[in-house]
Amino acid sequence: MANITSMSGFLLIRFSDIRELQILYALLFLVLYLLTLASNLIIIIITTVDQHLQTPMYYFLKHLSLLDLSFISVTVPQSIDNSLKDDGYMSQDQCILQVFIFTSLAWAEMAILTVMSYDRYVAICFPLHYEVIMDPTKCQGAVIAVWLSGSISGILFTAATFSITFCKAKIIHQFFCDVPQLLKLSCSNDYLRVIGVTTFVSAMAFICFISIVFSYTHIFSTVLRMPSDEGRSKAFSTCLPHLFVVSFYISTGMFAFLNPTSDSPMAVDLMISIFYTVIPPTLNPIIYGLRNEAMKEACRKLLLGRQFNKKKSQFYCC
Repeated sequence: MANITSMSGFLLIRFSDIRELQILYALLFLVLYLLTLASNLIIIIITTVDQHLQTPMYYFLKHLSLLDLSFISVTVPQSIDNSLKDDGYMSQDQCILQVFIFTSLAWAEMAILTVMSYDRYVAICFPLHYEVIMDPTKCQGAVIAVWLSGSISGILFTAATFSITFCKAKIIHQFFCDVPQLLKLSCSNDYLRVIGVTTFVSAMAFICFISIVFSYTHIFSTVLRMPSDEGRSKAFSTCLPHLFVVSFYISTGMFAFLNPTSDSPMAVDLMISIFYTVIPPTLNPIIYGLRNEAMKEACRKLLLGRQFNKKKSQFYCC
């Protein structure tokens, strides 16, 4: 135990002590990862090359897919590699990098979901002013703000987390470097910096959540007043998938954050982390692809090798 405490890196917990089960879990993770990788890449490609998808909604969706692809790539490949090698060691530099990228992308995903809810709010509640409100410059600015705010969040979390003095056995009861688990390795009050950062980011996330609730309250109020059944159906088919994505991401994230970490490995902790880190990036492209006719048509063109119209509108191909 003394050697574990004094080593420079960290030991990540195994999913199982049985070698065969480790390989099975690695293969399951690999299947999920490849599915997520392929589906998000398809969305990124078709929203870039199909002129019918050069609108703010699909522009934001492309960045959501890019975030999802990056988000799952931070944790899952490393976990697969550790399982296949039967080695959970991660150096401190690797852990620092993983914490920075993970926390950056986690916040950026929350921010892009907020922007997407605002986009749907403007499209449904102010359709005549949509092109003016959601002009290319503002859309680009919103996306830049999403990525920059994510980077700031990552810097704050990383700086605060690794200012801690780790004096306990450096065993992390997760399949990645999780901030709450790292806090349990501290023996002093220097983790209060992380609590401060967490409180600030949580307050900002709450503001985002209120904004999303505000947007959808007005959206559904407007949709229910539509005289056309077809119009209501089209609006709901666009908004309900987004609402499901937002609800699932926020609920699993809150559950993972509020769930107290344990001093001993528990299967429920690993399951919660999987629902938070793996399932949303896997579900997002499936939900949008299966419920959106324009996306399905563009996907058929791509899979059947048909030519896209190369004409681009404004900047949304970028």
